[in-house]
Amino acid sequence: MNRITSFSVDHDRITPGCYISRIDGDVITYDLRTRTPNAGDYMSNLTMHSVEHMAATFLRNSEIAEHILYFGPMGCRTGFYLLVRDVAPAEVLRVLKDSLAGIIAYDGPMFGASRKECGNYRELDLVAAKQECSRYLAVLNEKEVTFRYED
Repeated sequence: MNRITSFSVDHDRITPGCYISRIDGDVITYDLRTRTPNAGDYMSNLTMHSVEHMAATFLRNSEIAEHILYFGPMGCRTGFYLLVRDVAPAEVLRVLKDSLAGIIAYDGPMFGASRKECGNYRELDLVAAKQECSRYLAVLNEKEVTFRYED
């Protein structure tokens, strides 16, 4: 079996941040790392699921909505993947930060929180999503984002 790209990155060296995981033609896969891998601090399923609902909705309603291909959680519960077509990384980062700030400021019902809209609609919590987004936005605002994994 060929080794997949994400297994080629040394996870002991990844810190929270925003990285370009891979480029496939005009599609860029971003590694939105909210937690340090293998450090014992993982998102709960509730948090991960809640951020997924909120961030996917905000991103798919942004000015780059037509370029968003996918937003979803990593199975290891340390971040999310965002796949975008034909948008410069700096613009993706700006929209990501705006979306996170929008989630933090949002005061309304959780998106997709009904039985008809979600297969696990009872496991959603806006407060958990806001806390995780606040934590991640602070990381993105504190450090320079180079989009490269540290060597």
